[in-house]
Amino acid sequence: MPQQSLNIGVLGGTGAEGSGLAFRWAAAGHRVVIGSRDVSRAEAAAAELNTLLGADKVRGADNHTAAAGCEVAVLTVPYAAQQRTATDVADALQGKVLIDVTVPLMPPKVSVAQLPEGGSAVVALQRALGAAVRVVSAFQNISAHNLKDRNHQIDCDVLVCSDDVQAAEVAIALAADAGLRGWYAGPLANSVVSEALTSVLIGINRRYKVRAAGIRIVGVPDPVGTR
Repeated sequence: MPQQSLNIGVLGGTGAEGSGLAFRWAAAGHRVVIGSRDVSRAEAAAAELNTLLGADKVRGADNHTAAAGCEVAVLTVPYAAQQRTATDVADALQGKVLIDVTVPLMPPKVSVAQLPEGGSAVVALQRALGAAVRVVSAFQNISAHNLKDRNHQIDCDVLVCSDDVQAAEVAIALAADAGLRGWYAGPLANSVVSEALTSVLIGINRRYKVRAAGIRIVGVPDPVGTR
């Protein structure tokens, strides 16, 4: 069980990454709502996870309902939908932690780092939402491939960036609850590293014909709470 059970809203959570993280957090004892623009898709995704979990631990809803009812929101949409999805529910995010998993991938050259003008996609989102939303950048470099296998140890660490250190600690704790090691990697501006790194990992996957290349931080004692 997690140290503190949270209400988590996974916005745009019907995809592989969002539903995989939702699965891990629900398995750890958090209360999870998957949000989507299409409620029927959200409900179908929640039903799939509940089947895997063997219990009704996940609900599906529209994004605004998921954002309004959560303590921590997690944004897991493609880059093209990042700003629209978050700003559409900005009123429900005020005062809350928003963990943004966005990677600025620009098909078809997804294995080439292509940061947006001004640098970080997450910094741009913080600017759009305003300081009352406590934006954190995390989980960009985690492959979705094995997230729904609760017994599989994901061989990748999580870089966590935020201008709000307490909000970053929330993401680090959620990483531990998902069976991962999270590290505070500095202010939100440093998110350019993890955002660009995803393209590098995609290229490594293709070159070496693997699915889940990842990163490890070495030379530092494991953070408290790591599983």
